[in-house]
Amino acid sequence: MKEFAPGKINLALRVGKRRADGFHDVDMVMQSISLADTITLEEAPTLTLTIDSSALPCDERNLAYQAALVFEKWTKIKPAVHIHIQKRIYLAAGLAGGSADAAGVLRILNRYYGKPLSRGQLEEAAAEIGSDVPFCIAGGTQRALGRGELMRPLPPSPTLWMVLAKPAALGVSTAEVYRALDGVKDRKETDTDACVAALEHHDTKALLSALNNDLEAVTLEKVPFLVALKEAMLRLGAEKAMMSGSGPTVFGLVKDEETACRLKEKLRETFSQDLLLDVACTEEEYYG
Repeated sequence: MKEFAPGKINLALRVGKRRADGFHDVDMVMQSISLADTITLEEAPTLTLTIDSSALPCDERNLAYQAALVFEKWTKIKPAVHIHIQKRIYLAAGLAGGSADAAGVLRILNRYYGKPLSRGQLEEAAAEIGSDVPFCIAGGTQRALGRGELMRPLPPSPTLWMVLAKPAALGVSTAEVYRALDGVKDRKETDTDACVAALEHHDTKALLSALNNDLEAVTLEKVPFLVALKEAMLRLGAEKAMMSGSGPTVFGLVKDEETACRLKEKLRETFSQDLLLDVACTEEEYYG
């Protein structure tokens, strides 16, 4: 049995105050993209997990493994399966790779065992694992509130083609970025409502104008190379360039796949630094 686990970008990300539980209130527009991990499942004597990346643990430290334990907690079904994850989503990149895998494990286990959990129950279970996991259950285009676990479906984004770029050796700690943001005074917050209105009116031009990310300035200050990367994307033909999540992945939006492929090659020629580069597009809701 096979399941795809798409990554995400943020079309809008507003960060509010830190809450008593240590999380921040957020107001985000989250969007699935075609860059995805692949999860396969087969019958086994006990639960085991393997990943084609030696950089990731295959035990309780991994969100995907935690997802299997949460599934058991919610259903009282002890998974006797082997799960393998083929990684394509970059690690520590602001693309929700770990959350996507956790959601994918919940979905594939739910299918394998006859769908004992509804979509709503899957999203509730997902919230126990991490803030981005509920979004990754169904994906598509959604507004996320609370700490990110409260979802409201939005009209699908127009098909947006993009180039994703991440310095290969660079990872960013989400917690550190949020802590740094707490120290910024008198900052202007993202207008998530403007992004939502553009989606509701199917206005691509307004959508591109509304894209914004409160975390971007903090990460760009820590990693000046990302400023050069954004500027290069715009100079080489991107209509908009922005960081996803806490970074350090930057995406450059273009009009079509052909233009995206050309931009990808131009970026590869421009930078001697080892960059992870992929062409991707937005994806509609995929829960089934």
